[in-house]
Amino acid sequence: MIYKKMFFPIGGGEELKERLFAALLIAKYFDANLEILKCLHDSGKKMYKNLGISSHIMKEIDDVIALKAKEESIEFEEALKEIGKIVGMEVSTTPIPNKVHALLTVKEGNRSLLVEEESKFCDIVIAAAPPSGIATATFETSVLKSGKPVLMFPRTMKTFNTKSILIGWNNTVESSRAITSSIELLKQAQRVQIVSSDEYSGDMVKINQLIEYLKFHGIDASYKIVETTRIPGQALLNAALDGNFDLIVAGAYGHKGLRELMFGGATRYLLEHSTLPVFMSH
Repeated sequence: MIYKKMFFPIGGGEELKERLFAALLIAKYFDANLEILKCLHDSGKKMYKNLGISSHIMKEIDDVIALKAKEESIEFEEALKEIGKIVGMEVSTTPIPNKVHALLTVKEGNRSLLVEEESKFCDIVIAAAPPSGIATATFETSVLKSGKPVLMFPRTMKTFNTKSILIGWNNTVESSRAITSSIELLKQAQRVQIVSSDEYSGDMVKINQLIEYLKFHGIDASYKIVETTRIPGQALLNAALDGNFDLIVAGAYGHKGLRELMFGGATRYLLEHSTLPVFMSH
């Protein structure tokens, strides 16, 4: 078992069941415990409590909000348990000792702060690709503040495996850390390829050093030099799709958050268009 505990934060929005299915599918694949954090917003309360409304009216509003939150939580739990049966993974709202399962935790508050705190106590964070490829505050928090590697998956994903992995290499600290963080995955893969461009490979010295490093871990990796395009992220994704890879490993830039990823460009293209999961590390 590579991972024993995975963490999956989720709010609302569209494709809810699809995202839950994908998260459970990944946990099932690794035979890992999955903690699902359902975040409830508290912004509604803060807004009206600053408007000078009477305590009687505020109580009525509080009751309505609490009832709505309860109904939402019940509906969410039922959907999760239904999907758990499909995937073949038990779902519970209380920990089950000595048994692999998905644990649902529901908390109210600022989603980014909740994710930042709760994600510290896991082996890896799994996160759905942001809608339209625009990195949300929650998504950036998962990558930049959890201190853990993040496995991002497409919002609708039917299958998952790690038999064939493509490494995006641009000779940065972030890409180096992503590789080290994914070593156990790479060791189990049947095929590993490094993809880079002339801009980052230089005279192949660095690529050869990386290949030799991976050999220390019993990983026999090939390499490919590709031409970058004017659309950042496109070259990496094209290489992954053309090569029939199952997973991409890449590093996220820290100084500009997730606005930049492999090959020095905006991540929006990759996050929006990738039909493959991406393993990233900050």
